[in-house]
Amino acid sequence: FPSATIRPFGAPSFIKKPDKTDRDFAAKGLAEAADVIAAGRHDLVVLDEVCVALHLGLFSVGQVLEILKTRPGHVEIILTGRNASRELIEASDLVTEMMEIRHYYHKGVRARRGIEF
Repeated sequence: FPSATIRPFGAPSFIKKPDKTDRDFAAKGLAEAADVIAAGRHDLVVLDEVCVALHLGLFSVGQVLEILKTRPGHVEIILTGRNASRELIEASDLVTEMMEIRHYYHKGVRARRGIEF
């Protein structure tokens, strides 16, 4: 996608219990996402795994809802990740739930560059 911009935020490894560094990475990422969305130069912004970050307490649902409320009307926002909060679901126009049937992770395949990160 030559017109796409991808900005990864967060530690390079999976976290189970976030620490200050994780929260700092998340805050920086959310602030940049808010700026990009508010600028309105992109028609589509994907906040990949934002629901997981919320579930882990890296930032608040209120912060994400504020970004959604103040976005320019032409900017579509996609939020991904497991464990979406009730407030986020209720504020969304479209909610899709995917269910894992089988995953290669259970066969020992680790996260792959370009696919999972």
